[in-house]
Amino acid sequence: MKLLSILLSGAGAMLVAAAAPVAPVPRYHVAGHIAGPDGGGWDYVAVDVAARVLYVAHGDAVTRVDLAKRDAGRSIGTIVHGHAVVPLAHGMLLVTSGRDNSVRLIDATTGVEQAKLAVGDDPDAAAYETASGHVFVMNAHDGTISDVDPHEMKVVRTITVKPALEFAVIGRGRTLYVNNEDADEIEVVDLAAGKLVRSIALTGCEGPTGLAFDASHDRLISACANGKAAVVDTRAAKLTGLIDIGRGPDAVMLDAKRQVALIPCGRDGVLEVLSLAARSVRKVATVKTEVGARTGAIDARTGNVYLPTAAFDPPARAGGRPVARAGTFHLLVVAPA
Repeated sequence: MKLLSILLSGAGAMLVAAAAPVAPVPRYHVAGHIAGPDGGGWDYVAVDVAARVLYVAHGDAVTRVDLAKRDAGRSIGTIVHGHAVVPLAHGMLLVTSGRDNSVRLIDATTGVEQAKLAVGDDPDAAAYETASGHVFVMNAHDGTISDVDPHEMKVVRTITVKPALEFAVIGRGRTLYVNNEDADEIEVVDLAAGKLVRSIALTGCEGPTGLAFDASHDRLISACANGKAAVVDTRAAKLTGLIDIGRGPDAVMLDAKRQVALIPCGRDGVLEVLSLAARSVRKVATVKTEVGARTGAIDARTGNVYLPTAAFDPPARAGGRPVARAGTFHLLVVAPA
């Protein structure tokens, strides 16, 4: 970015306001870990910045982490294969329960369930919309989206899209963007109209999962299973580039303050750091983490990144998944310098 020059005239000088310089990308490093309880597999992570609490959808419960005390000793709620956990106002959580086709509204402090709502087949990711206060739940298998009003504790409508819905983010003008893992595209949904309006092909991106919206440049960053990050211009509704990343990504975390996108790649055990400061997204660093660290969340206050993982034993059968070893679940803490 160029600073605006100081223009001089004969009688005096006029100072033209200078644009703020682009801050350098932080250098990230592994700063420790937080031990947590066993609970089976895990999926998405969310940080309640005001409460200084982190939540992990962890098997059939939610792991609650006190970030100030670095204590992850509590599991709350009862779900059936949790995917997403969304902190809401007034100390409530919405958690998607994949194997019984429900969402649960849970008291974040006591863990007491306040409501259980039926949704579509295999509820997975969920996106909170500030404007309406509603949560939109991606039902992966039947390709629908459940619009949940957590205040009224009810599903108010169902939007039909396409099967294989994955992570979703809300952009400008009540537009919802959803990765489609099987079709290798992003579905664009008009939330006001309640319908699918277009699909954006992700040519060269296979199995898109994690997704983030960079509001400063009106673009999406999608993490692909074939070791690519896809960059999409939302104004033009088209793919503009592919960036090489590690294998096994399942999240894209965006830190607007530090102008970076962070992609944990669990198969290779790395965290990819992408700079968003310019018109073109570029990879600037690869941080060694741990195998299995494929999702995570950023604490916007500190910039710390929290990645759930564990030590693994070989799969029980050929072609199966490695099994997390009992007593090894933890959150890896990656901090900016």
